[in-house]
Amino acid sequence: MADTPDTTQALTDDPRPEGGRRADSLVLVNTGNGKGKSSAAFGVMVRALARDWKVAVVQFIKASDWKVGEEKIGRQLGVEWRALGGGFTWDSNDLSHDIALARDAWGQAAELIASGEFDLVILDELTYLCSWGWVPAADIVEAIVNRPRHVNLVITGRDAPQALIDVADTVTEMRHVKHAYDAGIIAKRGIDY
Repeated sequence: MADTPDTTQALTDDPRPEGGRRADSLVLVNTGNGKGKSSAAFGVMVRALARDWKVAVVQFIKASDWKVGEEKIGRQLGVEWRALGGGFTWDSNDLSHDIALARDAWGQAAELIASGEFDLVILDELTYLCSWGWVPAADIVEAIVNRPRHVNLVITGRDAPQALIDVADTVTEMRHVKHAYDAGIIAKRGIDY
């Protein structure tokens, strides 16, 4: 006999807040130790493009020579894409070079935000720059607070600092439950990149 669904668990009350209002822009932070932070950000990218928004992406860890699917499709759809990192820190031969790249990348990101040219700016893996002490969280918070009113931001990476969480409108923590890596399966093209 098939399981009968428990319909008593379905929402019957409207969960939207009373007196809801529209915002000029939002700041979303995807953090945590689980998979999906960047993938969720790129889902927002596609949604924004479907609304004819101008979109920019700055990647702080991934290097420009990586061949990732999200960059390929983003560029095809007109996204301003900047993969400015030096790659995984555990592969680095010169962390001081990686730090310089990261600081330059943050400078470019801050300019993109302040320019007001984009409706959405995705700052992929930005939180690492804070948690590693490469860029002060206060500098990032200042750029967020002083951005043009229409500029939406999505920020990804583990260990988001409290200052970033405090200034964000929406924070989602991806929690590791199970990952293919746990079974020794390496990253899969089309799923992971």
